[in-house]
Amino acid sequence: MTQTRREVLKTAAAVTLTAMLPASMARAEGTVHEVQMLNVHPDDKKKRQVFVPDIVRAQPGDTIKFIAADKGHNAESNEDMLPEGAEGWEGPMNKDVEVTLTTEGAYGYYCKPHQALGMVGLILVGDVSGNYEALKEVKQRGKAKKVFPDIFERADAMLAAEAS
Repeated sequence: MTQTRREVLKTAAAVTLTAMLPASMARAEGTVHEVQMLNVHPDDKKKRQVFVPDIVRAQPGDTIKFIAADKGHNAESNEDMLPEGAEGWEGPMNKDVEVTLTTEGAYGYYCKPHQALGMVGLILVGDVSGNYEALKEVKQRGKAKKVFPDIFERADAMLAAEAS
C-alpha cells in the first residue's frame, strides 16, 4: 500500500501529538462493560424494551458501552439520578455509545423513546453511598415505576454480598 506525502505527514503529526499528551489526559485504562439495547430480553420473552444487563457494577475509570443490538433505542442518563458533580450523557438513536465514568456513585439511565415502557437501568460506580438511597426516591413515570424497584432490590442484594 502506498501513501501520499500528505497521508505520511498526517500520520507523523498524529503520532507526535499523541506522544506529547500529558499522562493526565490519557484515557484511564478501565474495564469495558457492555450493555445491549434490546427489543426482547433473551432469557424472558415477556420482557420487552430492555437493557441487558440492567445493572452494572463498575469502578471509576471504567467504560460502559451501550450496544445498539436492536434498532429504535438510545441510552441517556437521568439527570435526577446522577452523583453530585457527575456529567450526564445522551447517546444517539440506533448507535453504540461509550461512556467513561470517573465519579463514584449510582447512575440511573433510560432509553428516551421507551422510558415509560420501563427501559431503564442502573450503574453502580465505586462507593455508591453518596447518592444510592436518594435514587430510590426519584419519581419515575410509566412502567419504570415498577421496573426500578426490582432493579434496586437486586442491586441491594449485590451490594450486601459485597459487604459481607
